Amino acid sequence: MHPEDIKQLILAGMVCEHLDLDGDGQHFLATIVSQEFAGKSRVQRQQRVYQTLKEKLATGELHALSFKTLTPEEWSAQRG
Repeated sequence: MHPEDIKQLILAGMVCEHLDLDGDGQHFLATIVSQEFAGKSRVQRQQRVYQTLKEKLATGELHALSFKTLTPEEWSAQRG
């Protein structure tokens, strides 16, 4: 899969204030910033992202995605 395809799937499934995704066609790394993550545990945040990609994961089209999930406040604090 192309990184832009994955990005569009995530954006279609949830509201993101920021989404950065890079990859080589096999392995992908994303930074996802969404207000939806507020008050959620790390596992709940991951589950929310996986929910947007479940079809591609189930078919094996996507299998190596690492990501960091942040709220807008966490993103702002991290950027300094």
